[in-house]
Amino acid sequence: MRVGSDGCVAPAQGTRPTEGMGVRLRWAVSIALGISLSALGVGAQPSVPPPTPCSAAEHRQFDFFIGDWDTFDVAAPKVLVARNRVARMLAGCAVREVYEQSDGLRGESISTWDGSRGVWHQSWVTNRGLLLLLEGRLESGRMVLTAPERNADGSTSQLRGIWWREGETVRERAERSRDGGVTWTPVFDIVFRPHRGRTRP
Repeated sequence: MRVGSDGCVAPAQGTRPTEGMGVRLRWAVSIALGISLSALGVGAQPSVPPPTPCSAAEHRQFDFFIGDWDTFDVAAPKVLVARNRVARMLAGCAVREVYEQSDGLRGESISTWDGSRGVWHQSWVTNRGLLLLLEGRLESGRMVLTAPERNADGSTSQLRGIWWREGETVRERAERSRDGGVTWTPVFDIVFRPHRGRTRP
């Protein structure tokens, strides 16, 4: 490449001005042809739809808990204890629980299947400052989740929640162990019935 006396770029010696134009023309035709073929799908790889998030069967294991429930103590089956609403959230990737007890206690939990570790995780928090991080699995049709506890006296214990379906109701039983899971003592035993006779969704 050289610069002529008029300040313009002049073709190098031995080349004709039309050669550069011909190269540019061929490039333009190739690009236009490529765009046209792409638009027609010629040579394109078939698109594979991405996998649906949370579509594994494990994500449906806790669906039996979904519903609008009235809560009763098994020992006093006619005394209403709480209202409990449980629903899917985040496109089916989690289950949210909103628990409202008649004495003012309110608690909420988010439960989800953690496929990376192969466990169910539940975060439970209340308006009285309690936080429990429970984990476990479905065992013989029962969801069994356990959380470590640190007590006011510095000791530790384990709290275990067990949920299972009984006909149109759901039972939840909580137990505590202070010996590393060797023995368990009952904390509560409640039953969820469809709210005011509603059928399950």
